[in-house]
Amino acid sequence: MNHTFVEYKAGTTYPAKGGIMEYLAKNWIILIMMLLYGLFCLLAGWYFKTKASKGVSEYFIAKREIPGWVIALAFFSTFISTNTYIGQAGKAFQTGLSWAWVGVFWTVFCMISWLVMGPRMRKQTANMGSVTIPDYFDYRYKSSLSKAIRLLSAFVILFATLWYMAGIAKGCAHLLKSILDVPYVWGAFLIIFITCAYTVWGGMYSVLWVDAIQGIMMFVVAIIMVLLPFVFVGGVEPLMTKIANVAHVTAKGKPMGDGLVTFCSLVSFMYILGIGLAVGMKQIAEPRCLIRFYSVDNAKSMKFAMIATPIFLGISLVCVMGLGALVHGMTTAEEAAFLVKHTDQVIGFMLAKFNSPLLSGICMAGLFAAGMSSLASVTLIIGTAFMGDMVRVIKPMSEDKVVLGTKVTMVVYCLIVFLITIRPPAGIVELTAFAGAVFAASFFPAVFGGLYLRWGTGHGAFFSMLIGIASCVGWRLFLRFKIAGMKDVHEIIPSFIISLLAYLVISWLTASKVPDEQHLDQIFGEPRKERRRVGLGKPQPHAR
Repeated sequence: MNHTFVEYKAGTTYPAKGGIMEYLAKNWIILIMMLLYGLFCLLAGWYFKTKASKGVSEYFIAKREIPGWVIALAFFSTFISTNTYIGQAGKAFQTGLSWAWVGVFWTVFCMISWLVMGPRMRKQTANMGSVTIPDYFDYRYKSSLSKAIRLLSAFVILFATLWYMAGIAKGCAHLLKSILDVPYVWGAFLIIFITCAYTVWGGMYSVLWVDAIQGIMMFVVAIIMVLLPFVFVGGVEPLMTKIANVAHVTAKGKPMGDGLVTFCSLVSFMYILGIGLAVGMKQIAEPRCLIRFYSVDNAKSMKFAMIATPIFLGISLVCVMGLGALVHGMTTAEEAAFLVKHTDQVIGFMLAKFNSPLLSGICMAGLFAAGMSSLASVTLIIGTAFMGDMVRVIKPMSEDKVVLGTKVTMVVYCLIVFLITIRPPAGIVELTAFAGAVFAASFFPAVFGGLYLRWGTGHGAFFSMLIGIASCVGWRLFLRFKIAGMKDVHEIIPSFIISLLAYLVISWLTASKVPDEQHLDQIFGEPRKERRRVGLGKPQPHAR
C-alpha cells in the first residue's frame, strides 16, 4: 500500500481533507503561532531595511557591529537547520541511536571553527576590508590568479548552495504537509519566499538578529521534541525497553531486533564518519558559517561566542540526533515499515501522533525557525557572491547598484531553488552532506592556508579548489555508487585529502609566487584600527 503521511495519526486513518471550519477548528492554535512567527520575521526585515541599505558594508556584514551573544546564537541556528531537526533526526529511525555519533563530530568541528578559524578570520578580514569569502581569497593571496580564485569560489558557492537550500525547503514542505495538510508545493513556496522577503529587505542585520531569536526557539524545541516519545510511551524505562527489541524491519525487510540500541548494527561506522565529516566540516569551510566571524563587534564578544556556541550546539544535538530511533516506540509495525523508507517524514509523524496542537504549534515554529535561519544566510551569501564577486569584478559599479543587484539575484535564485525543490534529486541527509563535502573540499585548504601558512600561494588555492570540487563530484558520480563496497565511503573523505595535498604540494612548487613580506606582515600581524571601508570590501593599498 502506498501510504501518504496524513494517514497516520494515533494508529488510525483519518480524512486528509475537510470543510474549512473543521480545518480551522482543528488547527487554529498552530496556524496562529505560525502566522505570528511569519509576521515577526517580515517585520524584522522591514525594520532593518533602511539601515541595511546604506551601503555594501551594512548590507553584507552588518558593519561589523553585532554583539557576541547574537553571533553565537546566529551561528548555532544557521548551522543547525531543518536538515538537522527533520532530516538527520529522522535518519535515526533507519540507523538507530548510533546516528548520535554524527552529532559528536559536528560539535568537535564547531569547537575547531571557533577556536582555530574564528579569531584569525575576524582579524584578517577586518584588516583587509574583506566582506565576502571570495574577496578574502582575492586580497589574501595577492597573485596573478587572485581574480580567478574569486570567480571560482563564487561559482562553488552558487553550485553547492543550490542543493543545500533544496534540502531545507523539502524538509519544511514535508512538515507542513504532515501537520497542516498543506500541499507540498505550497509549503515549499511559503518557506522559501517568506525567508527571501525578510532577507532582501534587511540584509545581514535582519539575518543575524532574526537568527538569534530563532536560535533560542530552536534550543527550546530540541528539548521539547526529545521528551515527546518518552511522554507518549510513559517514561524512560518503558520507551527504552520497547525500542531495545522491536519487531520492526529495516528498509531491506530484515528484522531490526536490538539494532536500534546496538552500536553500528544498522549502519556502518564509515557512513557515520562520512556524514559527520561532510556536514560538520561546513563549520570550518562554508561561507554562511565563516561570514559570521566578519560581523562580531569586538574581541571580548568573540571570546564569549567561542564558549557559548559549542554549548548551544552540543546540547541541541544530544536531543535531536537520536530522536528518530526513539520514535519507533510510538509506531505500529505498519507505520514503521513506511517511515523506515521515508525518514524525512518521521518528525512530522511524531508530532501528528502525539496530537497536541499547542506543542505542535511550538515545535512547528521552532522547526521553521531552523529552516529559515539557514535559508536566510545562504540566500544572502548567494546574492553577495554573484554580484560582489562575479558581476562587480568583471564590471565595476556603484554600491547602490551592487546592493540592488544583490536583492534581485536573491529573488531569482530562490525561484530556481523552488523549482528544484518540487522534484528534489535526493533525500535531505544526502543533499546536505553533498553540499558540505563540496565546500569542505573546495574551500578549507585555501581558508586554513590563508589564515596560518605564510607560504601558501594563490596557485595552491586556485588549483586545490578546482581539484576539490572535481574530485568530490567525480567520486559521487563515477565511483561511490558504481563500485561494490564503496557506497559508504562518502565523497568528503577522498576529495578532502586530495584537495589538501594539492594545496600543500602546489604551494611548495610555486614558492616564487608567495606574496611579498610587507603584505604578509600586514596579514599576519596585528590589524590596524578598524574603520569603515568604502566600496565592496575594497582593500587598502597594502592589501594588494
